[in-house]
Amino acid sequence: MNHPFRLIQKILLAGLFFSCTGLQGLHAQQRLVLDLERTIALANDSSLESFRTQNMYLSGYWEYRTYKANRLPSLTLDLTPAQYNRDITKRYDSGSNLDVYRTQQSFYAYGGLSVRQNLDLTGGTFYLESNLAYMRSFGANSATQLTSVPIRLGYSQSLVGYNPFKWERRIEPLKYERVKKEFLYNVEKVSETATNYFFSLAMAQAEYNLAKDNLASTDTLYRIGQQRHRIAAISQADLLTLKLDRVNAQNTLRNKASDLKRAMFSLASFLNLDKNTQIELQLPSRPGMIEIPVDEALSWGRSNNPQLLELKQNVLEAQRNVDKTKKESRFNASVNASVGFNQVADNFGDVYHKPMQQDLVAVSVSIPLLDWGVRKGRYNMARNNLNVVKISARQDEISIEEEVIMTVSDFNIQQQLIASAEEALDLSVLAYHETKQRFIIGKADINSLTLSLNRQQQAQRNYISALQSYWLNYYKIRRLTLFDFAAKLSLSDRFDFNGGKLVK
Repeated sequence: MNHPFRLIQKILLAGLFFSCTGLQGLHAQQRLVLDLERTIALANDSSLESFRTQNMYLSGYWEYRTYKANRLPSLTLDLTPAQYNRDITKRYDSGSNLDVYRTQQSFYAYGGLSVRQNLDLTGGTFYLESNLAYMRSFGANSATQLTSVPIRLGYSQSLVGYNPFKWERRIEPLKYERVKKEFLYNVEKVSETATNYFFSLAMAQAEYNLAKDNLASTDTLYRIGQQRHRIAAISQADLLTLKLDRVNAQNTLRNKASDLKRAMFSLASFLNLDKNTQIELQLPSRPGMIEIPVDEALSWGRSNNPQLLELKQNVLEAQRNVDKTKKESRFNASVNASVGFNQVADNFGDVYHKPMQQDLVAVSVSIPLLDWGVRKGRYNMARNNLNVVKISARQDEISIEEEVIMTVSDFNIQQQLIASAEEALDLSVLAYHETKQRFIIGKADINSLTLSLNRQQQAQRNYISALQSYWLNYYKIRRLTLFDFAAKLSLSDRFDFNGGKLVK
């Protein structure tokens, strides 16, 4: 029986809230109660940033799938179903030893099937081919011919050149591992952003509630001051000060209501909710103590941080460029060898009859004789760029490690600050109520009351700020290390990346 009453009570409170903030007439607006955990879940499920993060992962996933597909045999069908040609072309007449123009009319058709397999170790390619071609000439000397290659097996290889397959085998798996870790990294980044929006609204709500309480308090004190002024218990200056406090409290409440509306709109927009959604927050309670060893955080950061994986990828790509330019600066040699059968005939019945053996061996060599140092310059640029990339990678690695160390240190300290901020808030509330009662009975002046109120408001702000810093550092550590120290579990263990599906 208590549930309907509580619901009516919440509706009445919500109506009072809307009237105070100047939001009358919005009775059909959605009202949502959020805690920090649900806010983060909504952000990672519905926010535009989460959609961008998922699509970035899927792009990397399909790039890796393409790389894996290129390692498998490929089957290709090449067709020229019909090619008709009628023109005047230049031909050589051996009888008159002259070039003459002749009319030509012909029909041509071709079909070929080929299987290719790249070999990562050597950088060569095996191929298996079969094709059939048909040609018919029209005119005075009409003729029909078919030619076939029933089967041909071959291999092409660059003897001293650059092997891209070898480098792809080293770089592409690392790239995909980085993409997976980067997805988790971005998930935690969304959690950080959601935490920021959450506590910005929480601070705005706290400021609004303080301003509302302050207005009620100043109004009460002003009325008490009027009564005491009639009996000459306080001076006219003190009464005017109380009236000024009430006017300032009214103005402050209006400003805080505007700030609250703006913070609520920002959180609703980030969560991809309706912009008029009325959000009420529940602050998280004081978290339990979690001691995070710096060495353990560094270890997980070195193995999981996608930024460090990207640095390794950059070094490998720079080494690949050095290898490529170095080998291209020398002479190039390649070989292409194949063995198979072919035949030519006037009809389809004979084109596959007793095919003749077809052998092909080709060796090509390209030797740079004079290029004015172009190849050498490219090699030196690639080598110097490798040195720059290595130095930059080391600097970035040190910066990331420093960030992990400082964030963990701040997190461990922040847990103690939350306890102190909570105690200070409780004391400030008691002190203000005590000072207020002493003012009512005439044992405290206005300055003491104002100072006590300011201390209570500052303690409230400090407590929310301490909670915000704690949770921001918590999710930042998760982002930098991709490890949940509360559950003692690597974040990658919570996701299934197979098939491009992101399943928690």
